[in-house]
Amino acid sequence: MSDEVFKQDIDDESVLEPGGPYIIQMLFKKPVEMPDKDEMIHIMKKHVGPIESFCYDEKMAGFAALDHIAEFQDGKCPVQLMIMGCNTFDGEGFDDFVMSQMWDCQEDKERIFKECNYMVIATDMMAAGLPALERAILDADFLDALAEMYPTCEAFYFQNCGKLFLAKEVRAHEIKGADRFIYFGVNVRFFNIQGTNDMLIDTVGMSTIFLPDLQYHFHDIDPNWIVNHAYNLTSYILDNDNPIKDNETIDGVLDGNMSRDVQWKCQYEDSLIQPKRIVLDINMGQYASGNR
Repeated sequence: MSDEVFKQDIDDESVLEPGGPYIIQMLFKKPVEMPDKDEMIHIMKKHVGPIESFCYDEKMAGFAALDHIAEFQDGKCPVQLMIMGCNTFDGEGFDDFVMSQMWDCQEDKERIFKECNYMVIATDMMAAGLPALERAILDADFLDALAEMYPTCEAFYFQNCGKLFLAKEVRAHEIKGADRFIYFGVNVRFFNIQGTNDMLIDTVGMSTIFLPDLQYHFHDIDPNWIVNHAYNLTSYILDNDNPIKDNETIDGVLDGNMSRDVQWKCQYEDSLIQPKRIVLDINMGQYASGNR
């Protein structure tokens, strides 16, 4: 755990708008060319399903995901999956606060930001009109395609949640279905509250698919148990299109495992830690800190 002190800033302007694009930054040690068009189409079809290439040059490649039709008030259209040409990368925007929560790449993050001077950005477009579960699976399929398409990629940074992974870990994962989105696209963050024995755990990334992030403000319980609870609860919320209503209860934790014998009350409120957003706050009963 980091001993660095950060200031709470819920007035931070860098708020992730719900439903915004899912942005993946691929980091490289050397510049890379846009892959061959036919190869890109082959790999995209393999992972995403039927696609149509609607633009391709050295600056941008775009594919319409024909099985994923987004619905809006003024009509329907297939989701677009975009890949930009290679550009320089200087680590701008990666401050100490963001880097402190890169739990999946603690030992390599400094090396990655030192050695990687090039990046390729990939994103979805028009995807906000998809149901949450469908979009989560599509974005995970897109990630699998990118991992195969760019074999020299050193690391993947997921801008919506702040997670950083070595590319070899992305390529080697054996996670199935929508849990891939939770694993790569949702970050469970941990903070000690200075001057107290209180801790705070929250998630970032669920708002991308119009689902609530979580927040736990607590003391006197193993935070690793709460991290596991958060991942289990986000997976449940995604699989069930968030059935949790304000002031309902959920299974809590007993001896490290989720248990029906412990019930924790939930309520929707403003987040305590930036970025400012509505979160599902979990009142942990005897372990709860703060006023609700």
